[in-house]
Parts: sequence; C-alpha cells; structure tokens
Amino acid sequence: MATISNIALSGMSAAQAQLNVSANNIANMNTEGFKRQELQQSQQTGGGVTTTVTRSPTEGSALEADIVSQLQAKNAFLANLAVFKTSNQMTGALLDKTA
Repeated sequence: MATISNIALSGMSAAQAQLNVSANNIANMNTEGFKRQELQQSQQTGGGVTTTVTRSPTEGSALEADIVSQLQAKNAFLANLAVFKTSNQMTGALLDKTA
C-alpha cells in the first residue's frame, strides 16, 4: 500500500505530465500534419496514478481543450501539493508526540 505522500507525489507527477502534453500541443498547433498528444491516467493498485501519452488518430489542434487541460492540471497539482504538505505536517506532529 502506498503512503499518502507517495499518492500525492504521483498526482503531482500526473499533473506535470498533463501540463507538458498540453504545452506541446499548443506549441505545435500550427505545424502541418501535427497530431495532438493525449494523456491517459490509470489508477495504481494501492493508490496513486500512472500516465501514458498517446497520439490522436486525427490531425488538427484543439486549443480550447488544451487551455482547459492546463487549468485542470494546475488545480490538480495544487490540490495534491496541499495533501503532501498536510501529510508531512501530520507525520511531524506524530513524531513530536512520540519523542
């Protein structure tokens, strides 16, 4: 079973991957023949997520979807960061009580 910190870290990594994918799509949206990247997230047994980057089967851009994706990734990163910080604080408080 994964710790809360590891689950939060996997969420932050997934959010970073989503930001990278959408940034790549925006940077290449005017490139002829470009096929967008898409990020698939899968849950891990015991907690956390893994990511896989695939190519869209069709050419073309989707600027609106990429902008929304960036906002979602930013918020997901911040939420997972808050969980990570809280877990760290709780661990510190428990260690203080046992010492």
